[in-house]
Amino acid sequence: MRSPRDRIRHVILFEILGLALVTPLGMWVFGMPPHAVSVVAISGSTLAMGLNYGYNLAFDRLLLRLTGSVRKGLGHRLVHAVLFEITLLAGLMPFIAWYLDVGLWQALTMDISLAGFYLVYAFVFNWGYDLIFPLPDPQARQR
Repeated sequence: MRSPRDRIRHVILFEILGLALVTPLGMWVFGMPPHAVSVVAISGSTLAMGLNYGYNLAFDRLLLRLTGSVRKGLGHRLVHAVLFEITLLAGLMPFIAWYLDVGLWQALTMDISLAGFYLVYAFVFNWGYDLIFPLPDPQARQR
C-alpha cells in the first residue's frame, strides 16, 4: 500500500493539475465569469481533497481484502473513478446551486459536466501516477 506521504503528494498533484485544467474549461463551457468558476472549482477541489485521502485509503483496503492486492486493473480503475465522482457529486451539487444562484436541475447539469471531466481526468491521472510513482514491490519488503 502507499505511504501517507505518497497519498498526500497524490492528492496535491491531482488537485493542482485539475484546477489548472478545469477553471478555463469551465469559463468557456458554462459562460461564467472567472471568479464564479474559480470559487466553484476551488470549493470542489477542497471538498475533493478532504474526501480523496480517505476514499483512496478505504478503496485500497477493500481491494486488498477482496483480491489480496492493491494493484488496480482496468475494471478496478473504472469502479474507483465512478464511485468517487458519484460521492463528490452528491456533496457539491447543493453548493453549486446556492453559490451560482441556479436551480437544482441546472446545478446537477453543471455538476455532471464537471464530474464527467473529472471522471476521465481521474482515470488518466491515477494511471499516470501509478506509472511515475509505482507501488513498492511487496516481495522486496519480505526479504
